[in-house]
Amino acid sequence: LAHAQSHHGRALTLSERLHEVFAAAKEVRRPLLYGQLIIMIVYLPIFALTGVEGKMFTPMAFTVVTALFGAMILSVTFVPAAVALFIGKRVTEKENFLIRNAKRAYAPAFDAVMANKPVVLTFAVVAVVLSGLVGARMGSEFVPSLNEGDFAIQALRVPATSLSQSLEMQQQLERKLMEEFPEIERIFARTGTAEVASDAMPPNISDGYVMLKPQEQWPDPGKSRNELLSEVQASAAELPGNNYEFSQPIQLRFNELISGVRAAVAVKIYGDDMDVLNSTAAEVSEVLGQVPGASEVTVEQTTGLPMLTIDIDRDQIARYGLSLDTVQQAVAVAIGGREAGTLFQGDRRFDIVVRLPDEIRSDLAAIERLPIALPRELNSAISYIPLGEVATLDLAPGPNQISREEGKRRIVVSANVRGRDIGSFVSEAEQKIQAQVDIPAGYWIDWGGTFEQLESATKRLQIVVPVALLLVFILLFMMFNNVKDGL
Repeated sequence: LAHAQSHHGRALTLSERLHEVFAAAKEVRRPLLYGQLIIMIVYLPIFALTGVEGKMFTPMAFTVVTALFGAMILSVTFVPAAVALFIGKRVTEKENFLIRNAKRAYAPAFDAVMANKPVVLTFAVVAVVLSGLVGARMGSEFVPSLNEGDFAIQALRVPATSLSQSLEMQQQLERKLMEEFPEIERIFARTGTAEVASDAMPPNISDGYVMLKPQEQWPDPGKSRNELLSEVQASAAELPGNNYEFSQPIQLRFNELISGVRAAVAVKIYGDDMDVLNSTAAEVSEVLGQVPGASEVTVEQTTGLPMLTIDIDRDQIARYGLSLDTVQQAVAVAIGGREAGTLFQGDRRFDIVVRLPDEIRSDLAAIERLPIALPRELNSAISYIPLGEVATLDLAPGPNQISREEGKRRIVVSANVRGRDIGSFVSEAEQKIQAQVDIPAGYWIDWGGTFEQLESATKRLQIVVPVALLLVFILLFMMFNNVKDGL
């Protein structure tokens, strides 16, 4: 506009202003559109992500691309029209002080670079190569571990622990930490499964949340959060009967939601025999604990639940003329109970179940004396025999849980990573497990936790990023009509 105004020697009419703006917009339209398209393509790899990583990052990419698309439309429609309509009649072409100072510094540097092209190009190539080498040695993780301020303690106890005992042990832990650490403001916990069962958990596990005071209120403000965490870990370990997983409130939930495992890294062992799975998991846990950076290495609790096994002697019941079903039904009614009616309280109704009292159901000798009715057609002098005559009773630890994934039994060894990145930790752990753990035939290992998302995102980006770079080159080639300039 300023050039056209000086050419005419007067202020431009509206028609002339519109004509000049249209000519200028037409001149810059091509590089403008191509430049914005190139920026949009940069976000293409994010749209290719799937799963958790896609849900996390796609909204950000969609927002940026939508804004760029809107800006691209405005840059060839509203902006030129607004320039023609709203800029004053007297237009002068001048540079502000920032541009002048920038040119004053830039021009000598540009002249020096152009006078020493070989040196500059060599330096640039070396810098790019060194950056690539440094980048290849950098660690990798799915989402950086942020300092949430507070931390979470998940206490895991023996599977047979009752709810009342678990609560007492949790209160003992909380009292101990509150007395020893003035940095803690309050502690609260959730034990077992809540009424809204969004997070099913047995009564032997408690999710504890430790809320810290602001650091300036600590007795030693110079103490770091990691130092405090180490002291809390050592103090909690003094209490018997507990294993712990330390994390952060949001991080714990995040890990559990995306992978079903609360820890950052999980080694999933698949197979058929639970004894083999448990022994293999113990070996993996031992090796994993030796990897630098491993913290809170835990094996999924699959045993330890007291279980009453009633082994019925088929030959013996045949001598008495009993069927297997008759004995099983007698045991089921006595221990499990049988519905005998319905109790009404207003609009509410409850099933009436008849079974042996709790003190008898937990007494092995009393269960052995459970009378089993003999068939009437025997015409025997005795009508009943004790259960112990035809069955062997055994109360021993049995399976606490049997987990399956994709139709196969599995057990998980989980660990958190402190002081290093997850990518290098898993790489080193994989090598040590392959070298030191003998995985039986028919059993295999898979890695889970947040590393699972890191691996899937990395594999997808290895394909999509080169495609995006190729598209950028195609656009540059179309804009310049020259392979050299495009490259």
